[in-house]
Amino acid sequence: MNLRPTQPTSITRRKAIATTGALLTGLCAAPFAQAIKPFERTSKSPFKLSLAAYSMRNYLPDTRKNPKAVAELDMLGFIDYAATLGIDAVELTGYFMPYPLNSDAINQLKLHAHINGLDISGGAIGNNFTHDPGSDEGRRQMQHTRTWINHYAALGAPVIRVFGGKPIKGVSEKRAVSNIITNMRLACDYAGEKGVILGIENHDFLTDIDRMLPIIEAVDSSWFGVNFDSGNIAPTADPYRELARIAPYSVNAQIKVEIPVNGKKVHSDLERIINILRKVRYSGYITLEYEGSEDPRKAIPKHLAELRTLIA
Repeated sequence: MNLRPTQPTSITRRKAIATTGALLTGLCAAPFAQAIKPFERTSKSPFKLSLAAYSMRNYLPDTRKNPKAVAELDMLGFIDYAATLGIDAVELTGYFMPYPLNSDAINQLKLHAHINGLDISGGAIGNNFTHDPGSDEGRRQMQHTRTWINHYAALGAPVIRVFGGKPIKGVSEKRAVSNIITNMRLACDYAGEKGVILGIENHDFLTDIDRMLPIIEAVDSSWFGVNFDSGNIAPTADPYRELARIAPYSVNAQIKVEIPVNGKKVHSDLERIINILRKVRYSGYITLEYEGSEDPRKAIPKHLAELRTLIA
């Protein structure tokens, strides 16, 4: 995937500015010169299938909540399961990693994935960048993010999905957006030193694409893009239209089997989602993140089969 920025079409830029101009006003702490542009993509490489560990969250230990947690599977067991599915890669979601995640554990995961014929397509950091960068919590969030950038760089992951987060009570929308921009710029500077791309996800505060676009356009880093999440969109009659607005900036694609239409979850039109990505010449991993109610061991193979047909 070629990550060299190029000039977007005038339609894309005007549309983005028209829909987000109100939010740009007054963000004095976040100048918008040299903003990120949609990526130039010359590759004709086929899509590759990956599975997010979050899909098996009911069987994995959430070490964020309890570092000593145990469950039916550990991350090595997840890799073993993924290796039975005929896919190309796994996303080793940070929430379920061994604790402490030292160099021995990282090397074991890296070796186990390779022996099983799987790439490590990426990871996820549970960060909240709405905090003031100079606050104690802001500094803690940045250190947490840098720690995980180090971990994923050691694993050889090309991209990490990161989050804007949810603003705490008393923090205005304008301040939260400004904080996200500042924090993301700092994080991208560090990620670039480690050779890892950060993809901000349309999640939580940023399911509203009108709120997300100013952030996308303001973080002027070659190591920044969007983690395209097909299932996280604020209530709207046409979520696919909203997904198309962020697709040109995508550095990773997280595919859900459900999508909210007017706030109600319905089955995703996976073909339409794949075509949105094809239209902008996205090339990279198509990562299934299963969140449905059916037992994932029954559901995941079926949805991977559908995606495999669509990306062929």
